[in-house]
Amino acid sequence: MPVNFQPTADTDAKSPLSLEIKGISKSFGRFPALNNVSLQARDKEFLALLGPSGSGKTTLLRVLAGLEKPDAGEVRFAGEDFLSIPIRQRKVGMVFQHYALFRHMTVAQNIAFGLKVRPRAQRPSKSEVNDRVADLLSLVQLDNLGARFPAQLSGGQRQRVALARALAIEPRMLLLDEPFGALDAQVRRELRRWLRDLHDRAGVTTVFVTHDQEEALDLADRVAILKDGELRQLGTPNEVYENPADPFVYDFLGAACRMPGTVEGGRLTIAVWETKAPKNAPQGKVEVYFRPDEVTFAPADGAGLAGEVKAVAARGPDVRVECLVEGQLLELQAHGPTLPAGVASGLSLRIRPLRPRVYPARAAATS
Repeated sequence: MPVNFQPTADTDAKSPLSLEIKGISKSFGRFPALNNVSLQARDKEFLALLGPSGSGKTTLLRVLAGLEKPDAGEVRFAGEDFLSIPIRQRKVGMVFQHYALFRHMTVAQNIAFGLKVRPRAQRPSKSEVNDRVADLLSLVQLDNLGARFPAQLSGGQRQRVALARALAIEPRMLLLDEPFGALDAQVRRELRRWLRDLHDRAGVTTVFVTHDQEEALDLADRVAILKDGELRQLGTPNEVYENPADPFVYDFLGAACRMPGTVEGGRLTIAVWETKAPKNAPQGKVEVYFRPDEVTFAPADGAGLAGEVKAVAARGPDVRVECLVEGQLLELQAHGPTLPAGVASGLSLRIRPLRPRVYPARAAATS
């Protein structure tokens, strides 16, 4: 049973749908974990489910795996009613945060486990199992470690074994539940691009749960952002970052500064500073959001929001500027060359947001 991993084609709007989730709801007692969630994944797409703790992302993954039964809704995979298929027949590979490897088995035995427990009629021969294990060890870059036990591996190596074991059964869909959550930041970064490359070569639809925004935006073809059991936005990493659907998405995807403002006649006013309002901005009282590194600094007699520097901290070329802006303490960021000379604690200056996003004040307050 040789492994034939082929690179996947680029995912685009014309790719056929592989996974369709429609109106999924799930409650635990009086707590609604999922509320009418609908989304899709295209064939061989890498889809990230992103959200804070309690957002419902892991519950949705468990529904796909067959570990939870939804109260309402349907799931279709490759056109089939996925919820009606017994768990063992779904051909889903799942990888958990804490590896879940068998400590008494070698690496090779762990990878082969899913093949050896198949019914006799479906079980590959011993030589076929050995060939597949060897191919998978090579795929996850652990060629010479098949005889070791999990305790003899690093955390990153154990997670690779868990991924190889999930792929051994030739899954139609790969489900990853915070697979790097138990690893330190450096190892997470090292494995991130490796996982994306593995997905592309394996050619399966992958659903990846994470609460790490950078991880989701770096890895996924598209990102589904959940909060309190509801889908807030679904789009490519660039779409959700550049055009957040609401204040929660804006604030969750990166550091954000927020100030009250007003939009009238195409003009945005914050305190006494007026500028052109963003396209399609709502009228009336609004909440203005901007990234702390998307600002310019100007002399105190220039145009912008009145500010007073409270503290400056440099780390290489990056500078953190703590500034009291129109009575509100904000932590701004600048790249050394873009920061005017002489910026120090006690200095008065003006701040101008470069790309403000505007939301209705009520929406910002209730998000």
